[in-house]
Amino acid sequence: MLNPFAPKEDPGSYIDLRKRMLRHVQSSRVNDKIFEMVQNAYEQALIRENVILSRAERSRMLSQIMKIVLKEMLDKLDGHPGTS
Repeated sequence: MLNPFAPKEDPGSYIDLRKRMLRHVQSSRVNDKIFEMVQNAYEQALIRENVILSRAERSRMLSQIMKIVLKEMLDKLDGHPGTS
């Protein structure tokens, strides 16, 4: 039975289903978790390699690495091998 006070969503609509699934995924804070995992791996690699960078250099390199990781994830999703 449908809730009469709920927004009018067609449960069979692909677009509405996608929106609901996205809300569920976003509510689990997946973006934050992925960011933290990459950031932690990056920080550990800097420690392991004994690399000293300025705050600006650390931030810029993390940004570049994050973009590469995310691009590789998209490539993998699209069925293409990742390249860096």
